Amino acid sequence: MSEDDEGNDKKTQGSNRKKLKLVTFTGAAGLLGLAVSFAIFAFNSHKQKSKKKCLPGCDSVCINLSAKEILDLADEIISKSTRVHDAVASVPLNKLSYENVVLPLAELEARLLPLIQCCVVPKMISPQDNVRKASAEAELKIDAHLLSCRKREDVYRVIRIYAAKGESIAPEAKCFLQYLVRDFEHNGLNLTTTKREEVGRLKDEIDELSLRYVQNLNEDSSCLFFTEAELAGLPVEFLQSLDKTQSKEFKLTLESSHVAAILELCKIAKTRKTVAMAYGKRCGDANIPVLQKLVQSRHRLARLLGYAHFADYALDHRMSKTSTTVIRFLEGISSSLTDLAIREFSILKDLKRKEEGELPFGVEDILYYIKRVEELQFDLDFGDIRQYFPVSLVLSGIFKICQDLFGIKIEEVTETDVWYYDVQAFAVFDSGSGKLLGYFYLDMFTREGKFSHSCVVSLQNNALFSNGACQIPVALLIAQFSKDGGGEALPLGFSEVVNLFHEFGHLVQHICNRASFARFSGLRVDPDFREIPSQLLENWCYESFTLKLISGYRQDITKPLVDEVCKTLKRWRYSFSALKSLQEILYCLFDQKIYSEDDVDFSQLIRSLHPKVMLGLPVVEGTNPASCFPRAVIGSEATCYSRLWSEVFAADIFASQFGDGHPNLYMGLQFRDKVLAQGGGKEAMELLTSFLGREPSTQAYIESRTKYGL
Repeated sequence: MSEDDEGNDKKTQGSNRKKLKLVTFTGAAGLLGLAVSFAIFAFNSHKQKSKKKCLPGCDSVCINLSAKEILDLADEIISKSTRVHDAVASVPLNKLSYENVVLPLAELEARLLPLIQCCVVPKMISPQDNVRKASAEAELKIDAHLLSCRKREDVYRVIRIYAAKGESIAPEAKCFLQYLVRDFEHNGLNLTTTKREEVGRLKDEIDELSLRYVQNLNEDSSCLFFTEAELAGLPVEFLQSLDKTQSKEFKLTLESSHVAAILELCKIAKTRKTVAMAYGKRCGDANIPVLQKLVQSRHRLARLLGYAHFADYALDHRMSKTSTTVIRFLEGISSSLTDLAIREFSILKDLKRKEEGELPFGVEDILYYIKRVEELQFDLDFGDIRQYFPVSLVLSGIFKICQDLFGIKIEEVTETDVWYYDVQAFAVFDSGSGKLLGYFYLDMFTREGKFSHSCVVSLQNNALFSNGACQIPVALLIAQFSKDGGGEALPLGFSEVVNLFHEFGHLVQHICNRASFARFSGLRVDPDFREIPSQLLENWCYESFTLKLISGYRQDITKPLVDEVCKTLKRWRYSFSALKSLQEILYCLFDQKIYSEDDVDFSQLIRSLHPKVMLGLPVVEGTNPASCFPRAVIGSEATCYSRLWSEVFAADIFASQFGDGHPNLYMGLQFRDKVLAQGGGKEAMELLTSFLGREPSTQAYIESRTKYGL
C-alpha cells in the first residue's frame, strides 16, 4: 500500500455514522425458481466479509468495495445474469407466459443495476487508484456481457414469440416488453444473418470513427503567439499562466479556456478574429472526412433498422418524435426571438463603433461586447457576491425549498460507511405520511482522482417485485466545490449555486420516480424530458425569496443579499439571451440537418444557416463546425436540440404554475404525482399535457426574454 492509499484509508475509516431506525425494504427472488436474487446473495457475501455498513434497507448499495471485491462481484453479476438468460431461453415455446419470460428479466434488471453501479461508480469517486482501475476493468467486462445478452438469438426468439401472443398485461409491463423487443431488434436480431452482420460492422465502424474524431481534437496541439500588446485586456494572472518564447511572445493554445478568455476579454479585434479563425479550423483536414463517413454510416445503420434517416432512429422514442418537429421547434424559437436579437445586436454594434470605429462586426466580437455591455449596465461583482453563499447555507436553503415545494423531508443518515471523509448521506421521506422515499449521497468537493464534472448518478432505482416487496431509489450527487488550504469549504460562486440547484432537480426526479420497473424509474426517462425538472428548479435561483433564503454574509444569515442585487441577477440572467439562444439554435439546426438529409455539403450548409440564423452575420472566414463539433459526433448526435427543448418547457411550467417565485406545495405535489412519479413508462408529452391542462408552449420562454431583456 502506498502512502497516498494509507492516508486515504485513514480518512475513510473515520467515516462511520449512526444509522437511522428505519423500516427495512428487502428484495425478492423471481417466480418459478428463476432465482434473480442470486446476485444479491453473492453481493451479501462480499458485504459480510468486509463488514460494510450500507444504508438501512439497501444492502445492495455499497460503493466503497475493495478492488478485489469489485472484480469478484463483476464475475458474479455476469455469471448469474447468464443463468437467468439461459433459463428464459429454455422455456418451452408452448408454455411461455409473462411470469417465465418478462418478469424474470425485469426483476433481474432491477436487482443488477445497484450491483453494477457498485462495480462501475468507484472509478469516478474512489480515492484509491487501484480501486478506480479495478472499477474501469469491471465496467468493460460488464458492458461486454450486457451487449452479448442483447444479441442472444435464443432469448430474442422466446421474447418475440411471447410478445406476438398479445397477452393482456399491465401498461408498464407492456411498455417494458416493447423495450425488450427493441433492444434486440436495434442489434439486428429481426434481420437476416447477412444484414445482422452488417449492423454489427456498422456499429463497430461508427464507434471507431467517433473515437478517431474526438481523439483528433484531443491531440490537436495548435497554438498561436501574441505580444503583450496584442493581448490587451487579459488579466495579469492569465498572462502569467502562459508560456513565453525567447522573444517574449505569449504562447496561446486552442484549449477552450484559453479561447474563451480571449473572446470575452481581449480588447484587440484582430486578436479575437485570429483566435476565432484558428479555433474554428481545428482538425479541418482530418475531421471533416471522418464526419462525412460517420454520417453516412449512421444513415446506413438506420435504414437497415427500418428508418429513413439516422435522425428518425435517434428521435423515435423521444418527446420530439421526428426531425420535422425538431426543426419546426428550433425555427419557431429563432423567429420569435429575432426582433429582440436585432435590438441586442444593435447595442453591441453601437458600442463597437464607439470603441473601435468602423471596423466590421463579426461573430468573434459577440462575447467581448456582451461582457462590455454587462459591465456598463450591471453593478454586479461576482467575486464579491460569492461571500454570500457558504455551502452549508446554500444546502440548507435548497433542502427547505425542495421540502416546501415537493412535500418531502430530508434527514441526514449518520453511521453509514462512505468512501471519503466529507461525503454525506441523506434519507428522503414523504412529509405527509412519513414514508421513506429514498436516499442520496453528496460528494461535494474536488479531490485528486475524482470525476471532474458535476452530475447525479443512479445507484439504485425504484422497483416493485412480484411478491409485493419494494426496492427504493438511491442516488449520488457529485459536485466540484473547493476548500481552502485549511480544509474549510469555500463559499460558492453564483454559477455554482445555479449548478447545485440544477443537480438537485435530478435528485428530486430520481427519488420521486415511483415507476414499478427499474427500466423506467430513477433517471431512466425520455431524454427530452430528463433535464426538465432540473431546468425547472434552476428558476428558483433567481427569485428574491430564494436568494435571501440561501445567502448570508460570511455565515451571518441576518445579512442576506439586498433586493436590488436580486433584481439585477434576474436581469443579468436574460442579458442578450436572444442572441445567445440564436447561437445555440444555429448549431442545433446544423446537427439536425446533417442527420436528417442525404449527402449534405457541410460547408454549404453552414454558409447558408449562419447568416439566416445570426441576423446576417457570416460564419468566421474559413471555419466549419463540422471539424470541431464533438456533441454532434458522440453523445448528442441528432439530439443537440434537447437541452433547449427542456429549458423551453421548464420555463412554461414555472411561469404557468409557479409564477410568483414562492414554493407552491399544492402545485409541487401535483408535479411530483402527475409527472415525476409516473416515470419513463408513460409518454412524457402526455404527462406534461395532463399536468398543464394543455400542450406545452414556447410562449413563456419567449416572454421571459422579452420582459427582462435589454
